Amino acid sequence: MRESVTVSMPAWLKDELDQVVKRERLNRSDIVREALQEYFAARDFQRIREKMIPEAEAKGLFTDEDVFREVS
Repeated sequence: MRESVTVSMPAWLKDELDQVVKRERLNRSDIVREALQEYFAARDFQRIREKMIPEAEAKGLFTDEDVFREVS
């Protein structure tokens, strides 16, 4: 079931949204929905990463290269 949400934003942001709507032939809802999904995914990833940092550092993994070397 879908529900409607009203969002206020500065005029410049609405203008940019409308430009994307026109250029990509999508609607505002599609773009906002996708942006929120990406935001939540990035936030979840960051939370998981923050929880894993102490464990990784304890194993000597400090950089992405360290992790790639470990899993390769």
